Amino acid sequence: MTEKPLRVGVVGVGYLGFIHARIYQKMANVDLVAVMDTNAEQGSQVARECDCSFVQDPDSLLDIVDAVSIVVPTSLHREIAEPFLDKGIPVLLEKPVAHTLEDARAIVNLAKQTGTLLQIGHLERFNAGVVRLAEELDRPRFMEVHRLGEFVARATDVDVVTDLMIHDIDIVLSLVPSELRYISAVGARVITDHVDIANARLEFEDGAVVNVTASRVSSKKFRRIRVFAESCYLALNFDDQQIDVARPGVRPAEGGFAPIISESIQVTPRSPLDAELEDFVDCVKSGR
Repeated sequence: MTEKPLRVGVVGVGYLGFIHARIYQKMANVDLVAVMDTNAEQGSQVARECDCSFVQDPDSLLDIVDAVSIVVPTSLHREIAEPFLDKGIPVLLEKPVAHTLEDARAIVNLAKQTGTLLQIGHLERFNAGVVRLAEELDRPRFMEVHRLGEFVARATDVDVVTDLMIHDIDIVLSLVPSELRYISAVGARVITDHVDIANARLEFEDGAVVNVTASRVSSKKFRRIRVFAESCYLALNFDDQQIDVARPGVRPAEGGFAPIISESIQVTPRSPLDAELEDFVDCVKSGR
């Protein structure tokens, strides 16, 4: 028997939502049935390009989709997500979860109460370089992470921490096998009404220390993580997904320090967003 296509919708088809729609439209055994946006001109154009229907009310999707991507301003996440979760429709919600802790808890609690799949769009989890870095890593002692980008008038309703740094905090917490002990942070508004550049220091119970910097007002894009672990040093460029490694070699018989052996790990790059949406679809279909 032929598997029935998964009917998917996208709420919010601005820059990122349009990419969601294009990826779904190309997926095997997935039917992008409709997109929704408050901007009728933008929504209609995306619908034409992706060969699907356009609706102006998210509630119009409730009876015609099996799953949905929600790619709207953060302040609208709870309002848009709750009707889908309440009806048991799996949701991929772009990060951050919500604008306030109260809204975030309400969204998560509703997903738990209804037993509905809720996946948050932390796409760097699906970066092939990050996946390989985790495999190579043995007990990190110090990390330095930079995520710097040029100013773009998107996601300015939140600060740079919830816009960009959230990716690196998520990665760091997955790499350090210890509880967080202490956080200190500083930030500054430069262009928007929210913090545009920030630095945070995270200290863990096992002694690991992490320094994270995020900026959306830099002169050029730079995204990199450096990890000093007990037995090696690893550096990952998030964009090309390649890893540089340095490890101590064999200590000379006559004594002294072991030579440092350097190598590059070639990772087959792929789009993290493609991988994320494929994982979401697989979770919906398999029920995992």
